Amino acid sequence: MSTAVALIDYGSGNLRSAEKALARAAGDSGTGHEIVVTADPDLVADAERIVLPGVGAFADCMRGLTAIPGMVDALEDSVVRRGTPFLGICVGMQLLADVGREHGDHMGLGWIKGEVVRLAPSERALKVPHMGWNALSLLQPHALFEGMADGTDVYFVHSFYIRPSNAAHILATTDYAGSIPAIVGRDNIVGTQFHPEKSQAEGLAFLERFLKWRP
Repeated sequence: MSTAVALIDYGSGNLRSAEKALARAAGDSGTGHEIVVTADPDLVADAERIVLPGVGAFADCMRGLTAIPGMVDALEDSVVRRGTPFLGICVGMQLLADVGREHGDHMGLGWIKGEVVRLAPSERALKVPHMGWNALSLLQPHALFEGMADGTDVYFVHSFYIRPSNAAHILATTDYAGSIPAIVGRDNIVGTQFHPEKSQAEGLAFLERFLKWRP
């Protein structure tokens, strides 16, 4: 059985930082996972788990993903049909939605029903993009939260956020002039608006739990 974690390279991810953090988490946790940066759908299909990073505009990221022949089909088969554990980070998480509303409406993967909309804080002191450390409010028990305290600070950089149609898919929130989803998920799928690879010890611990997760 494969022990590979496919970190998808589609031209829009913070690959080096994510690869280093996942490799560190694999070493610290003793899971023996190999972190494979890849744009090969066959490697993605064979991977034991999958990570989709993302930096930039929703439409550009979705365009980059769909431009790789067979990649979306491989993801659909592996994640949706076969239940491979999946982690989306930042825009990689936003792509889970039905539609992103950045510079027009753009179709996403549709794995988490809902939309991606622009942050609109009512307080003038709060700037967009939201950049820096913010506390998580954990809304429901999850294996990826074991040992994580409510109120844990993690690192965000974003101007848009996902708004799921089903509130049960919101696993954790953060406050930025109001509550916004910080972690979403269902079944074998989870996405973080924050960057685990930039969240120091807490982020590494989160990635360790993802590598051990058996949904």
